[in-house]
Amino acid sequence: MGALYLKEIRSFLSSIIGYVFILIFIVTCWLFLWIINDDYNLLNGGVADLIPFYNLAPLILLILIPAITMRSFADERKTGTIELLYTRPISDLSILMAKYLAGVTLVVISLIPTLTFYVSMHFLGDPVGVMDHGAAITSFIGLVLLGASFVAIGIFASSITSNQIVAFIFAMFLCWFSFSGLSLLGSYATFAGFDSIIRYASLDYHYDSIKKGVLILSDIFYFFSVIIFFLFASHNILTAIRK
Repeated sequence: MGALYLKEIRSFLSSIIGYVFILIFIVTCWLFLWIINDDYNLLNGGVADLIPFYNLAPLILLILIPAITMRSFADERKTGTIELLYTRPISDLSILMAKYLAGVTLVVISLIPTLTFYVSMHFLGDPVGVMDHGAAITSFIGLVLLGASFVAIGIFASSITSNQIVAFIFAMFLCWFSFSGLSLLGSYATFAGFDSIIRYASLDYHYDSIKKGVLILSDIFYFFSVIIFFLFASHNILTAIRK
């Protein structure tokens, strides 16, 4: 699995795909947080915190992550190279995990430069360092968990089709629905006692909980449950294709 993982990482970083992903994410965040005069601008809040960044980042990632995961298996199936993978002495689970971990690694690499936002807000506070460091750190962990969940969803979408565009659109819809769609659906108060259950099932509910500065075991368990669910579904599809 290690060799395949490194191969996937090299495929991201030896081509323009990985660098475009990182650049678009960083530049978009920078524009909205520091340049454009909108609700996400960190300088308009009057408080030294990174809440605008942690509200903005998921909206960017639910578009960009499907763009990098759409080729994971869809391209392999279209070109027929997936048959070559199956001839290697490596299990379906190892193939799946190599591609998944490579995607998560790229997301983490993209998030590391945003730590400069944290340093900037630390020194912009009055007095310096007045910001809630605990909430900033836990929110960053929550963003990593959210990105890892989006990667699992994107991998699943890519595994069910040989068309990259279809995989991208389907993954983006699933990411949006899992993050905002369920939360929005539950807010309509049309499902009686199930409204709170629907909201609880959304990624946004648990991500918002982590943004408050407290890491609760149930929230962490939820994110890992979502990741395992979509990876399990992807593994079943790959097993079916092999047969």
